[in-house]
Amino acid sequence: MSTTLRINGKAISVTAEPDTPLLWVLRGELQMNGTKFGCGMALCGACTVHKNGEPIRACITPLSAVGDADITTIEGLQGPEANALRASWTTLDVAQCGYCQSGQLMSACALLRKTAKPSDADIDAAMGGNACRCGTYPRIRAAIHQAASTHRVAL
Repeated sequence: MSTTLRINGKAISVTAEPDTPLLWVLRGELQMNGTKFGCGMALCGACTVHKNGEPIRACITPLSAVGDADITTIEGLQGPEANALRASWTTLDVAQCGYCQSGQLMSACALLRKTAKPSDADIDAAMGGNACRCGTYPRIRAAIHQAASTHRVAL
């Protein structure tokens, strides 16, 4: 079945059944491998993408639930919040193995777009569904705080 999706600002036609997880379409059909497969049960956050600006788990989101929504993947993540986060991630050397980082960045960016100066509790709530096997949680929190500060200054 042919479906047209709006991914990273472009209309893209894909051939897949309506119950196919968005993650399989992104990775398998579209070769957008920045979004990772982790657990397949929406528990780890590695597959986080944005649907109309809200973080969702692509591993459990069927194509039928996407409709004409705007989907943003790590490949298409842009804007001042994303730039500030990438810079702080690099400055604070957040990533170790890096596997979870696209999902971490997607969740962090959605947080900063809603909350300009997040508290530790805000960060914990927004990032709670993102697992990091390397345990870089303190650096992730510090990077989000730094990005929020840098982003506010840049505005």
